[in-house]
Amino acid sequence: MQHRALVLGIGNVLWADEGFGVRCVEHLADTLEFDAPVTILDGGTQGLYLLPFLEDHDLMVVFDAVDYGLEPGTMKVVEGDDVPTFMGAKKMSLHQTGFQDVLATARLMDCHPDQIVLIGCQPEELEDYGGGLRALVAARIPEAVAIAADWLAARGIIARPGRTLTNDLADSAIRQRAYEDGRPSEKEACRIGDARFLPGDLQQAD
Repeated sequence: MQHRALVLGIGNVLWADEGFGVRCVEHLADTLEFDAPVTILDGGTQGLYLLPFLEDHDLMVVFDAVDYGLEPGTMKVVEGDDVPTFMGAKKMSLHQTGFQDVLATARLMDCHPDQIVLIGCQPEELEDYGGGLRALVAARIPEAVAIAADWLAARGIIARPGRTLTNDLADSAIRQRAYEDGRPSEKEACRIGDARFLPGDLQQAD
């Protein structure tokens, strides 16, 4: 029986290193093609809306920014039942709680992937609204993608240089290069949220 693999990037590209997982799946789709059908998905912050994808696959790779309490840029790979535990090590954003709910619901329904691996990177910066990945974190993307390719290869799904066409990634306007190159200056755009709703002292500081 041929495996059905899902490669999922989760996170919020609006908050600097929170976008690590999403940028990983973009890089993977741009650089690799597979000898078997593989679903490559920008899961963003969709939470339980991701459940149908888990039902349809028996292998799953998850990329995410995870606070392991390590040095920024440190990579850590977690498999199987340990995945939800590490994703909840520190709730950096709403998407992590949501994805834990997805995994728990899938298990209750007995429709979760048989094998799961989490490829996580310790973030450097999260409190930068509209910001891109920090260089230290962005530099780990090729390594993360290589780990995913090796993990899939060990299960019979071989990758080679190329490109995977998919409609399940973000619009080109917010892909990494376009998003980061088009970012306004600090003077033009608040870095810690929507300035219209910040306390007066924070507005002045910005």
